[in-house]
Amino acid sequence: MAQRLDAWTAVVRPDGSAVRASVPTPPAAGEAELVTRGAAERSARGVRSAVFEGSGSAALLFALDEEPPNGGRAPGGGRALVAVLARPYPPGAAGLLADAAVPLALSLRVEDAEQRHQQAALAESRAREAVLHLLMNGRVSTAHQIAEALTPSLPDPFRMYVVECRAGRREAVARRCRELTDGRAWVVRCPVYVRHLIVLAPTTSPIAAPRPIAVPRPAAATRPAPVPRSAAGAGYDPLADPLADPLAEALAAADRECLIGVSDEGPLRDSQEAYTQAFHALAVARGRAERYACFGTGAELALAAHRPGAAWAAALLAPLHAYEPKRPQDPGGEELRATVHAWLNFSSHATRLLKIHRNTLATRLRLVETVLGLDLARLSDQSALSLALRLTPRGVPAPADPGGDLDDVLAHPDVVRWAAGHLAPLTAPDAPPGARETLRAWLRHDTQLVPTAAALGISVPGARKRLTRLEALLERSLLQSPSARHDLWLAHRAEDLAGA
Repeated sequence: MAQRLDAWTAVVRPDGSAVRASVPTPPAAGEAELVTRGAAERSARGVRSAVFEGSGSAALLFALDEEPPNGGRAPGGGRALVAVLARPYPPGAAGLLADAAVPLALSLRVEDAEQRHQQAALAESRAREAVLHLLMNGRVSTAHQIAEALTPSLPDPFRMYVVECRAGRREAVARRCRELTDGRAWVVRCPVYVRHLIVLAPTTSPIAAPRPIAVPRPAAATRPAPVPRSAAGAGYDPLADPLADPLAEALAAADRECLIGVSDEGPLRDSQEAYTQAFHALAVARGRAERYACFGTGAELALAAHRPGAAWAAALLAPLHAYEPKRPQDPGGEELRATVHAWLNFSSHATRLLKIHRNTLATRLRLVETVLGLDLARLSDQSALSLALRLTPRGVPAPADPGGDLDDVLAHPDVVRWAAGHLAPLTAPDAPPGARETLRAWLRHDTQLVPTAAALGISVPGARKRLTRLEALLERSLLQSPSARHDLWLAHRAEDLAGA
């Protein structure tokens, strides 16, 4: 239009500001004032077209937004197509602008609809993320209320799946997951890791036949897909194989670049534990041809330590639970607990989960250190706090008798038996040479790779490779958070106390 009429042409709002313009440079001062006045008057009068003439130019305006019903505001805010032409302007200019306004208005409405769709999708994604936060914090009832408005209902009991896919493929994999579970799975984009999906699937969900997702990739990266065990024979029974999971198999068969970690079956109130299990299983899946793994069997520390450690944990966290901020806008004890819990699980990535700045995270952690008298730079204090958080629900009052310190808890026979089972793979026949020494050095240096490598006399990449092999051996994630480092430190401490 600008070339055809030799004029400055734009889409403007009612206040005269340009949404889009033919050239960035606005018209001269007098013409800009003419556009501003014309746009405001046309919008105020509610007319579809108007001409406003100045000393040497004229502004022709044509409405682009449809008149809203019942006198409401137009969806686009009363936008108009405007052209500023020198007087006298060509007689056909008005007709040309009127004709152009029709497809332009349609194009803008399509853009508005796409924008509203994106906003709705973002709102739904954030709402699903909020449901996940509620589940992780044990607020199952509130999570159910929000989930009912979004559909599907939250499955209970359920299995949790952490699905790692190639960047940009999360939406396609999420659709496939919903298809495979007949829309019964609750699928959430991980707020921490941009390549992860978190799936809550009912344990009785029917699995549809997998249909491959077309993923373009270089020929060098191709490899034969493993044959799903569900297709290995007509008599296959998934329940007969404790390591088989039909949904994980179907997802792996549908997308050859997916890795899947699967938790044990459990109730929704154990969502935090289920996520940790699935994340550990994902670390194991990276080394398997099937590209998925189920969480290995074994007692949980929280179960073994609950009887001897509940009173100790409540006493340790009592100052945090009772903390009252000096200013209303500062975080209270509950928010500080959620912050340090997220940091222990996700380290610096907790900022993504909590939607706070890294400086805010650092300030809150320093406050937690002051309130509890801990040094969170030390793995020992991190491990003690991690165990206490798992053993103590919110609002539990401090007992009159805490019943001893952490060493007393770890020396209990139930915890010692758990520690022996937890560390048993390190001395198994298939354990790599120096497995125990590598792990002890890593824990002794607060899981820092550089001093660990120096203590072992190897390079940093060499230390990383050793720890990666230990992930497969222990069936736990070590290098990525949530990591098993806290449980491993506690297990070694319990073992040392038992041998003392």
